Amino acid sequence: MSVFDFPIGRGNPRNSEGSFLQRGEDEILFAYSCFSGDRAQDHTPADICLVRSFDGGIGWSKPVRIVRADTLQAMNVMSVSLLRMLNGDIGLFYLVRKSWTDMYIALQCSGDDGLTWSEPVRCSTRTGYFVMNNDRVIRTSSGRILIPAAEHKNSLDAQGRVKLAPASATFFFSDDDGMTWNEAETELRLSYPVCRSGLQEPGAVELHPGQLYGWARTDLGRQYEFHSADDGLHWTEAVPSRFTSPLSPMSIRRLQNRQLMAIWNPVPVTNLIHKSRVTDCRTPLVYALSKNNGTDWSAPVVVEDNPNAGYCYTAMLPQRDAVLLAYCAGTEEDGCCLNRLRIRRLGLPPYNNTSVQE
Repeated sequence: MSVFDFPIGRGNPRNSEGSFLQRGEDEILFAYSCFSGDRAQDHTPADICLVRSFDGGIGWSKPVRIVRADTLQAMNVMSVSLLRMLNGDIGLFYLVRKSWTDMYIALQCSGDDGLTWSEPVRCSTRTGYFVMNNDRVIRTSSGRILIPAAEHKNSLDAQGRVKLAPASATFFFSDDDGMTWNEAETELRLSYPVCRSGLQEPGAVELHPGQLYGWARTDLGRQYEFHSADDGLHWTEAVPSRFTSPLSPMSIRRLQNRQLMAIWNPVPVTNLIHKSRVTDCRTPLVYALSKNNGTDWSAPVVVEDNPNAGYCYTAMLPQRDAVLLAYCAGTEEDGCCLNRLRIRRLGLPPYNNTSVQE
């Protein structure tokens, strides 16, 4: 099980939230948020960097900055998703943070494997503060590109201080490979003040053609779930899922053997009692597998469980008998669980494809 940690230090206090893309058999691309300066909060300066691996994710090249926040006159750019476009180009999706009330989703494409990039296109169809997690953009079997997003209707008080609003979940989609964008007709909400977070950092995975499963983090001790039967245009009401969780993100991805893999932070009682500013209850990190599209799940398997660290914001690259994982893995010495970025190759047990339910 190989492990690669991205170094942090003076002038680079945080590396985080990335996404993989396979290029042929031998090369893997990985893009991530690279923070600069001496602070590492979500609103501090950050660009997007790209690295390459030619040995299955064991070693990585020196980072190259491919999107700069100052070019877009933004506070920062972060939360990357990589997606292969239908014409073979690389699609790079990311957030452009202009202010605490204005953040949008952008797409740039590269036809030369990441050496040069097109001008950015806005994917969020209206002005607002939209949060898209890293490694969240998916393509469904119809060819539709779907972006799960959380909208926070933040405001500023008379002193210019931000008042953070609970999130509602929405979805932006494109049926012409990213040229034009629309918004789903359903906006998902939770009642307030029962839930102060709302539905944050949503994600989605396709179970059957046109049938999608979605989830979002909450401050209610569980991920909440919802379904779509029309390729993400309409969604059912959000209800509690089986996945216990602090206010931290979950990821679900289809593996090459057609199983689903979920990776998240469950809620152990001891962790809730001994919460720290570093872990933020985001330990342990576990995964589970489903052979029948999420009806049943295996017992959780621990990936990381250091009580003095936090693990979150996972990216997954399924391979034949393994999964490449990238995730934040900061410790007390790093100052925050978000500051350190780790890539791990996780071997999977043998599996009989004939028993998978499509």
